[in-house]
Amino acid sequence: MSSNKAILVAIDRGDFNVDESLEELELLSKSIGIYPIERIIQRRTFVDPRWYLGRGKIEKLAKIVGAFDIGYLIIDDEITAQQKRNIEDITQAEVLDRTQVILEIFAKHASSEEGKIQVELAKLQYELPRMIGIGKELSRLGGGIGTRGPGEQILQRKRSVVKKRISILKKKLEDIKREIETQKRKRISGDLYRVSIVGYTNSGKSSLLNALSKREDAIVANELFATLQPITRRVKLPSGKVILVSDTVGFIRKLPHTIVEAFKTTLEEIKDSDLLIHVVDISDPFFETKIRESMKVLKEIEADKIPRVMLFNKIDLVPKEIIEATMERFPDALFSSVKNGIGILEILEKIEDELSNLEDTVRCLVPVDKIGRIYSFLDRISVKEQKLLDGKFELVLKGRRELISEAIGKIEGEVLG
Repeated sequence: MSSNKAILVAIDRGDFNVDESLEELELLSKSIGIYPIERIIQRRTFVDPRWYLGRGKIEKLAKIVGAFDIGYLIIDDEITAQQKRNIEDITQAEVLDRTQVILEIFAKHASSEEGKIQVELAKLQYELPRMIGIGKELSRLGGGIGTRGPGEQILQRKRSVVKKRISILKKKLEDIKREIETQKRKRISGDLYRVSIVGYTNSGKSSLLNALSKREDAIVANELFATLQPITRRVKLPSGKVILVSDTVGFIRKLPHTIVEAFKTTLEEIKDSDLLIHVVDISDPFFETKIRESMKVLKEIEADKIPRVMLFNKIDLVPKEIIEATMERFPDALFSSVKNGIGILEILEKIEDELSNLEDTVRCLVPVDKIGRIYSFLDRISVKEQKLLDGKFELVLKGRRELISEAIGKIEGEVLG
């Protein structure tokens, strides 16, 4: 059994903060039971195609592995199958790259059928291009000129099986997506506003959903990627209106494309939102970098144009000076300690204000004997004015125009404009 001690390995090209990235990689590694005790960073302008680091650095790394009983080398990049084999041959330690570590964490937290399928799909999409080249080694077993050796044949069969499995998994995800959409249409009225809680993993998104919905069933854990599938709850705003708020999968630096692709149906929940609440852990010394990384993911899934409220959470963990400095840098942001119930009302009021910007003001006439029915729509429509006019009530309503038209039609009223 190999040691669970590890060395983190990275290249500093000067294009990002390596220390920040390795801090995060250490947290990722610990999430799967691997504990880094050292970091190796090499400054170079390009990745060595054979060894990732230079050959000399790898040989020095092998001596450290032997001296300190290191079981794993964790690479802060996505590496090729050849680089992995070459490093393992010299160091005799198991090599994992950043993508593999993230995939392992996702596998750990996948509990729903959809989540398990998405994780398997992401793993297979990661492995497929890394099967190239294996056949050459296996082909040394035999084969003549002009023929394919047994190794290449094995490789082709394996690639064919993986491709078929990927196709099956994609179809299953499409079927699940259609089923979810059908259930959603039956269960939830499409005229409710949708708000998604987004942000870096472990920033307090699930705790916020619990606080806003006054429920405790969204999983809250001090772990990365504790939430993989969207959890949606009804939330009542101060005015009495009801909206739908969803907790979503957390973002992370260098979020692998295979993850984004496999979790596309999950991430599309965000695209359907009317408003985003971007939660940031103010106690994280690298929170500004993580804001930028979160925006990259939102842009990749084409959700960066949706109205967004910035919420700095965990203010109970930082001194007053940091809060004041952050308020100056982000004057439109909100500040909270969800854990301690601080700022929840302000968040609800801000959500209401932002959503009101999306609404129309419509003047209507309603028969006197039908006026009572309008109150059944008050969880979605606001009555701003009301007066009796020529035997009918003239109302000024605020909400989605199509919903107001539908409501007034049902109670035999008339939309004036």
